[in-house]
Amino acid sequence: MTHTLIDQFRFARREWRRGLQGVSEEEGARHFAAMNCISWIAGHLAWHEQRTFLTRPRGQTPYPLLNTIYAYGAPMATPSLAESLDIWEHVSAAADPYLDGLGPPDLLADLPSNGQASGQSAGSALLRITYHYWFHTGEIQAIRQLLGHTDLPEYVGDIESEAPYRQE
Repeated sequence: MTHTLIDQFRFARREWRRGLQGVSEEEGARHFAAMNCISWIAGHLAWHEQRTFLTRPRGQTPYPLLNTIYAYGAPMATPSLAESLDIWEHVSAAADPYLDGLGPPDLLADLPSNGQASGQSAGSALLRITYHYWFHTGEIQAIRQLLGHTDLPEYVGDIESEAPYRQE
């Protein structure tokens, strides 16, 4: 059985993905003032997953372009929504085996950064990226409202059946 934090993370992923349903390629590329576009946000979350679940613990960086186009602090960009989501799908699928292998002792262990001790546990990194997904879920819904979308998904979805609290 996977750890409850991993179940919560995967639930946040699914809810974020659900919030993208009905967004067209053109809408995904729209910027409002200084806000990033939805297509960049998709790649940005792929960057965060790659960094947290592939590069730091396993030394794998399958998509180096994520570190230049989608990293925190990168210049504004307008990538393709389809391409960003494709990269996200590949990165999240590659991260899943790592997540499946995490148990309580692993979540307490330091998550290295550049091969060095980081002072951040794998569990704290997992919480950070879970909250990161929720932040961008809200941001995307705000962008969708600015685009004129109605009948947006309500959050939080069916957590009781998909990722209920359980004692470890």
